Amino acid sequence: MLIGVDVGTGSARAGVFDAQGRLLGGGKHPVTMWQEPGEIVEQSSDQIWQAVCAAVREAMAASGVSPGAIRGIGFDATCSLVAIGPKGRGIPVGPSEDPARNVIVWMDHRAQAEAEEINAGGHAVLEYVGGRISPEMETPKLLWLARHRPEAFAAAQHFFDLSDYLTWRATGRLARSSCTVTCKWTYLAHEGRWDADYFRAIGLGVLAEEEFRRIGTEVVAPGTPLGELTAIAAADLGLGGGVTVAAALIDAHAGGLGTLGVRIPGEDAAPTRRLAYIFGTSACSMASTEEATPVSGVWGPYFNAMLPGLWLNEGGQSAAGAALDHLVHLHRDAPTLAEEAAARGRTLIAHVADHAARLASDLSATIHAAGEIIVVPEFLGNRSPFAEPEARAVISGLGLDRGLDSLAALYLAGLSGIGYGLRQLLDRFTARGIDISTIIASGGAAQSALSCQMLADSTGVTVALPDAPEPILLGAAMLAAVASGAYPDVPAAMGAMSGAARIFRPVTGRMAHLHDARFAAFTALQATARDLRTHLRDA
Repeated sequence: MLIGVDVGTGSARAGVFDAQGRLLGGGKHPVTMWQEPGEIVEQSSDQIWQAVCAAVREAMAASGVSPGAIRGIGFDATCSLVAIGPKGRGIPVGPSEDPARNVIVWMDHRAQAEAEEINAGGHAVLEYVGGRISPEMETPKLLWLARHRPEAFAAAQHFFDLSDYLTWRATGRLARSSCTVTCKWTYLAHEGRWDADYFRAIGLGVLAEEEFRRIGTEVVAPGTPLGELTAIAAADLGLGGGVTVAAALIDAHAGGLGTLGVRIPGEDAAPTRRLAYIFGTSACSMASTEEATPVSGVWGPYFNAMLPGLWLNEGGQSAAGAALDHLVHLHRDAPTLAEEAAARGRTLIAHVADHAARLASDLSATIHAAGEIIVVPEFLGNRSPFAEPEARAVISGLGLDRGLDSLAALYLAGLSGIGYGLRQLLDRFTARGIDISTIIASGGAAQSALSCQMLADSTGVTVALPDAPEPILLGAAMLAAVASGAYPDVPAAMGAMSGAARIFRPVTGRMAHLHDARFAAFTALQATARDLRTHLRDA
């Protein structure tokens, strides 16, 4: 038996799986988040670990599995920065001065100025982040800490990506995953090194002088066995001895691992023809290639960051499910409709989505209800393919309509807008010779037929929704399967543990032409907003 652990933005989840990938029991526990002006978003590594332990214990109880039957555990988490001081204590990373608040969350954009400064330098490592580094990555965050909180920066003994913090907490081993440091820290996995010149040039030369001791000197592939749980960690988790801990993945990449191997009859199963699309609070789109294929505005190419021996290009948006949730709450009648939804035991967005799905005789035809409303849902910037964190949302076509129908129309326009942003990314991939035949969707926001059909229709590409109820947890469990020796390597685990999927084919004919027209309007609005930002900035 195996355990997969996923730490998302708002909760820690755990699942107990057998070696065939069947979920036997799950658990979930909330994670606290603090938000302050200045785009500050922080968490606590101790509280995250406590949430992980609670989720694992709940999953074990639900599964009925004996602790002695667990042979491996795998972790994934958001790409947040963790600062650890002496004796494993937290280092305060913000103005609160609270040492418990020692995690700069991935969506924290306090380092926007540092990211822009780094991008102006034209450093060689930027070729492996699509030409522009993001404030969501770790070196801008480290530079912000060094400048604005030098005492905290100096006091930190270790800086971890959250996934690597969890494996360290579980084993005491400082090894980093090639996924985390390559995707978020500018580690050059294809050369097996950090670029010391880069760190010196941007003002973090102290890390190079220390020979990168605080950010990782041992880098291993995801799924590498890191040793067994320590006695303290095993007790915290409610597990016995002999549980092997696997080198981790970023949460979205675990979703890729847990979905790309799904069986689709009559379709090419090559991972290079499939896009892993993790549609949750944010959206992450991951394409694998056999050779390094730089794509402008897209993070990567990263070597050995998700699938062994392949290069990864990573796109997506900082706000996807979160953008839709924010969008529906902007509506005038949102408070009243939220009360109506709560009376039925569901959230406002779930209530609206359910109503939207019933506005036409088939899911594809629901787009007619959006009318002339076009939404560019870039509330937290454009991550790809334009790499514009300063971008903001645009909504066109609003009237004075009220009620649930009008809110559903706004939701459908926002959902199709998410799809049009993905279509832009796919067009950029196609121009570089990366030919995607199937989008493999996962994540909480993808768990509806309407979402998947709209993604297929708005992109013109087939979408597959895996039958596995928790594909991200499954990906983490696949890491555990490899580390514990249940399978010899990652491809073998994917082949044995992945299941089937539900298929959504893109609409054709007049409906396809309608999406073409809406996509053109989407692109025009997006470009106009870009021009206006430039005009106002230069005024």
